[in-house]
Amino acid sequence: MVAFLDWLNTWYKKLTSSSFKDLEIDPSKTVLISVDMIVGFCHEGPLASKEVVSIIPNLVSTFNKSYKFGIKHFLLLQDTHSENAVEFAAYPPHCIKGTKESETIPELKKLQFNNLFKVIEKNSLSPAFSDSFLKWMKAHSEVENFIIVGNCTDLCVHTVAMHLRLEANARDLKRRVIVVADSVATYNMPVEAAQKVGALPHDSNLLHKLFLYHMKLNGVEVVKEIE
Repeated sequence: MVAFLDWLNTWYKKLTSSSFKDLEIDPSKTVLISVDMIVGFCHEGPLASKEVVSIIPNLVSTFNKSYKFGIKHFLLLQDTHSENAVEFAAYPPHCIKGTKESETIPELKKLQFNNLFKVIEKNSLSPAFSDSFLKWMKAHSEVENFIIVGNCTDLCVHTVAMHLRLEANARDLKRRVIVVADSVATYNMPVEAAQKVGALPHDSNLLHKLFLYHMKLNGVEVVKEIE
């Protein structure tokens, strides 16, 4: 175990940055997917996280670089839960439809090209069960490059990336799924704090690295940042 964790830390430190030129992708066949960058995971509510807030500057930079590169598809996958969502058995009630928590963070709203944003509401970790997401995918079959940013690395980001990768594998589709490490994050819940509130502990440092590795293990490209 110790040997693997040492290797994992080294692997993470050696992640390399890439420019769009390095990635060799066609902007007209590319979408930038933002996962759950909403008020309820950043600025207020029971699941707001300073770890997620910390990536906002990097994430906004990735948006700006993507637009400058010529990408015109921006898909915002966002928790928008029903009031009695079954998911609330595992997590505190959050990001309920019609509340401020379910809104896109202001840092993205103020971008000058926000008219290109397509918001997809979801009631679970994965968008694979969202009719709106499935319709978007069908209507944009030319898209073959999926760049992913947002939160949480081990939850919604992971399910989105793995769904896209596994669907492509199952159907023999030409598709690249790229996760930008400096623009994704997950929350932290130390053991002591978790015990006080009766929650499960959650080490952000370990799980962030471990799930980036797991995605890489399954054919998802992981880059340190987009230069």
